[in-house]
Formats: sequence, C-alpha cells, structure tokens
Amino acid sequence: MSILITFLSLAIELVLGYPARLFDAIGHPVTWFGRLISFLDRRLNRATDSDADRRRRGVVALLVIVLVPAALAFWIEAMLWSIPLGLLITAILATSLLSQKSLAEHVEAVADALDSGGLDMGRIAVSRIVGRDPEKLDRAAVCRAAIESLAENFSDGVVAPAFWIGIGGLAGGVAYKAANTADSMIGHRTPRHEAFGWAAARFDDWINLPASRLTALLIVLAAFLVKGADAKAAWHAVRRDAKKHRSPNAGWPEAAMAGALGLALAGPRSYDGVMVEDALMGEGGRRDDVESTDVRRALKLYRVADLLLIGLFGVVAVVVILA
Repeated sequence: MSILITFLSLAIELVLGYPARLFDAIGHPVTWFGRLISFLDRRLNRATDSDADRRRRGVVALLVIVLVPAALAFWIEAMLWSIPLGLLITAILATSLLSQKSLAEHVEAVADALDSGGLDMGRIAVSRIVGRDPEKLDRAAVCRAAIESLAENFSDGVVAPAFWIGIGGLAGGVAYKAANTADSMIGHRTPRHEAFGWAAARFDDWINLPASRLTALLIVLAAFLVKGADAKAAWHAVRRDAKKHRSPNAGWPEAAMAGALGLALAGPRSYDGVMVEDALMGEGGRRDDVESTDVRRALKLYRVADLLLIGLFGVVAVVVILA
C-alpha cells in the first residue's frame, strides 16, 4: 500500500500543495525537524570537544533526528489503518513531505521577477531558493541558478521523498525528510559542523543516491516529449558530466537538465564570499544569453518529468494491487 499512498500523495500535492493557512497555523514538518536539529546542535555540538567526540555526538544526533520522527509517523500510520479512509488520510499527511507545487512556483517567480522588475528583482527572487551570493549574479547567472535549483530540488524535494514513501510508507518519507533537513542545517564543511555534521552529510548522500539517478532518467524521458528539448544530449551529458560534480547526487539531475536545454550549468559559484569550484554540466560553456525563457523551458521539462513520476507510481500501484 505504500506505493498507492505515494501515488495519491503526489497527485494531491501537485494540485493543492501545502496550504499557507496551514503553515501559518501549525508550521511545516521541515520547521518541526529544524527545531529538533537546532536543539541537538546547541546541546551536543560543543566547541571545546575534540573532533572525534563531536563526530560521535553527531551520529547520536542523527539517530535521534531520524528515528524519533519516523517512529511517531509509524505509530500514526498504524493507527490510521484501523479507521475508514485511513489510507487517504495517510496520503494527505504524506503530501507535506513533497514540494512539487511550491518548487514550480518559486522557480517561476524568478522568471516573472526578471520579466517584470529586471535584474534586481530577479536577484531577490532567486535568493529565496539558492544559497549563493545574489549580488554577484548577472541576469544569465540568475537564470542558471534558478534552473540548477529546479533540477536539484526536483530530486531532493520530490523524487527522493516519493521514493522513500514508496519504500517505507509515511515513516519512510518522514525519516528521509528529517535526514535531508539535518544535512541542510548541519551538514556543512564549516569549523562548527565539519565534524558534528559529518554523519548527516554522508547519510544524506547515501539516501539521495537512487532518487538522483531516477530524476535524471525522468528528465531525459521528458526531453523526448517536450518540443525543443534534446533527449539524446541530456543522456550524453548525464553519462559524461554527472560524476564530475562536487556532489555525488546533484550532478545527475543538473547534467540531464543542462543537456536537454543545451546549456552549461554548475561550475564555480560564490557562497558567502567564498568561491566554490565545480565542474560544468553540459556543453558550450557558460553563455551570457541565458534568459527567463530558458527558465520557463526548464519548468516545462520539470512538469512533464513530474507527471511521468506520478504515472510511474500509478502503474506500479496497479501492478502490485493486481498481483
């Protein structure tokens, strides 16, 4: 039934998203996980401890971050199975772990801001979805950043949670989302988190591995269906460039998107004044003529790839139910 729950949650979240009124009233699972992570970071991550002690404490923190919410989710799902419409309610709860609708809205907002308000407004819009220094981005760089974020977050925010809901139900999705949030908060190579966040960063790399490959395949398949996209170039870029990315997972969807659109993504980027070197995904070098129209082309690819994902879970759910 986990596959059916995933299909239903994807279909519902695509249309409804996470209502703003609900967020204002109770927050969001990511904010709940964030409070737990911040608490453990303050209590367990002490600058006076050795790196070895901080690494061990980071492992303990990760276990708490993942297992406590997952156990609660498992209990809730078990209780729901004993009531009418329990499966549907479970699917509705699982929609909070997905971000199909909000991802498209945030990326489209960048294109809209560039078209209506120019570079300054585009920088403000893109700063809401990427961590790089927005004041150093020209118009083309703003567009590339939005497209890169779309590709990577399609994997992290949609495909990966869907995959783990399919594997482990609501508990599997919650465990993934908690671990992914931990990586985003403490999985950084900074003096404070290099040791303490080591486990969170490595674990996040591992749990995102299957989804990143699946995301790349979905984008390649979508490129067959979207006019003007190049599926062959997308596949070639994935095979040639994905493993060159500094991230073991982000390069797969970014390379697929770059090849499909005929762009070069990734490469050197500035975060908090520090230049981070990375390989280019795709061919042709960094063009200066990347525009809001390219962001909208990427959104078309994303939407088709997302529908393919939903269709995949629908087909698998039917096969499993009939088997």
